[in-house]
Amino acid sequence: MRIQNPNARFQLQKNTLRFLCSVLIKSGTRIEICKLLDPGVFDDPLQRVMFEEIRELGSIDSRRLRELLPARVTNRGFPDFDLNEFLAPHEVGEKEIDQLFESALQLLDLSHPDEGLSVE
Repeated sequence: MRIQNPNARFQLQKNTLRFLCSVLIKSGTRIEICKLLDPGVFDDPLQRVMFEEIRELGSIDSRRLRELLPARVTNRGFPDFDLNEFLAPHEVGEKEIDQLFESALQLLDLSHPDEGLSVE
């Protein structure tokens, strides 16, 4: 699977990070997705750093993740990072969480193009 449109790819990556930060998923789910995702699929340096820090934080409650992530991203060279702005809109319902999960699945497909994973 190839995503040619840079804006669509950027949004896919952002949606995946929003999914990983969501209070609607369990830390175990977040850890498993982080294990499978290749950081190289994140083209944007800020998004790659966010992913790396989410992965490093491991098995913590999503609320705690949201507390710790801004300082960690700032310490990695992004002093203007605002997690609240990045995660907007904050109210994520079941329909949107499904869409965010679908983005994560598509990004997983991009992480392992030679394994023939298919997301329909």
